[in-house]
Amino acid sequence: MHTPSRRPTVAALVAAALAAALLLVPAAPAAAHNTLRAASPADGDRLTTPPTRVTLEFAQRLDPTFTTIALTDAARRKIPTGGPTVDGTKGTVTVDETLGEGTYTVVYRIVSADGHPVQGSYRFTVAVGGDTAGGAPTATGAVADPPAAAASAAAPTDAAAPPAAGSVGPAAATGSGGLGTGGVLLAAGVLVAVLGGTALLLRRRRETR
Repeated sequence: MHTPSRRPTVAALVAAALAAALLLVPAAPAAAHNTLRAASPADGDRLTTPPTRVTLEFAQRLDPTFTTIALTDAARRKIPTGGPTVDGTKGTVTVDETLGEGTYTVVYRIVSADGHPVQGSYRFTVAVGGDTAGGAPTATGAVADPPAAAASAAAPTDAAAPPAAGSVGPAAATGSGGLGTGGVLLAAGVLVAVLGGTALLLRRRRETR
């Protein structure tokens, strides 16, 4: 009576090798970008008293090295401010001159824990003698460039540039980015080794028949 062979087929061995290689590849955690949660003055505020400082509060801790907060007027002139003071998730700059009536733009640029730059902007108005109307905080900062005028006004002259893609900076080192190049190469090497061992095993079995 013919007994069915219990030798694994090539397809089964390859499937097992792929499954083993995938188990060695760590899952890439979702990387969340830092977002603006609150601001003072807030987006859309109409103030009767000129502010003496601008404070932004974010969802994650800030890195002082890669935190920029700037203020411009309606004529796109950069208002003199002190350097940003970082306290956990908050960043504050002092306004070095008394603001006159008009609309002002706050521009910010930070780096998330995953190493991605996040920047955005919003406006408030100074109207001495007018009504005060509070606005909602800015929506999430976009990972895209802010308006060209605001970006050019807010660009710091001596600020350190954020780490380029693929580099490891202070912020990127503390974040949880995706799967690195080393992990991919390790998984590929394991896969090649498993497939090579499978092929060698099949060859030896044929030679011993």
